[in-house]
Amino acid sequence: MSLVITDLSKRYGEQVVFENVSLEVAPGEFVAIVGESGVGKSTLLNCMAGLDTWDAGSVQFDGVDLGALSADQRALLRRRQVGFVFQAFHVLPHLDVAQNVALPLMLLGRYDDARVQAMLDAVGLHGLGARLPQQLSGGQLQRVAIARALVHRPTLLLADEPTGNLDPATAAKVMEALIAQTREHGASLVLVTHSPAAATRADRVLHLGSKGIAA
Repeated sequence: MSLVITDLSKRYGEQVVFENVSLEVAPGEFVAIVGESGVGKSTLLNCMAGLDTWDAGSVQFDGVDLGALSADQRALLRRRQVGFVFQAFHVLPHLDVAQNVALPLMLLGRYDDARVQAMLDAVGLHGLGARLPQQLSGGQLQRVAIARALVHRPTLLLADEPTGNLDPATAAKVMEALIAQTREHGASLVLVTHSPAAATRADRVLHLGSKGIAA
């Protein structure tokens, strides 16, 4: 997987979110993006996934220009090749843990219970598949989100402040699970974070400001 962003700019009306952002993410690379609140880190991550639109520039995923795809085509690309971990977990409360993790496989028509159980074991949730989300701690919920994001073996994992709601000890364990599983599956990882501890684990740290991005 290669991700290439060229001169990307985003505005909300007259308000500039960011301008002239260019970066490349190599296959298997772990890149952390840091910056002050309000500079558009989460918006940039959403653009990488084709979840948000932009006003200028391009986002290319393995040579495919996301801006040239229809909404349905972008959704299918995400479903097959992208995993997303949110700060707020976004697990479905009426589904048990195993069902939440299995969602990407079910959407692809490739449900595999053994695969789901293996992912739960890998992130330290062995034996918790039948529990409902409200029976888990915040750290456990984030590990459910990591397992769900990786269960379909995406080539790109995007993580938006995945430790922001966690205490330092739990955050460290979640980062370990995130990095270990990403490396095991050979996926590229782009992490948006305010945490210096999380950023130092990256192969490369980029600083986003309103005028662009810099190492």
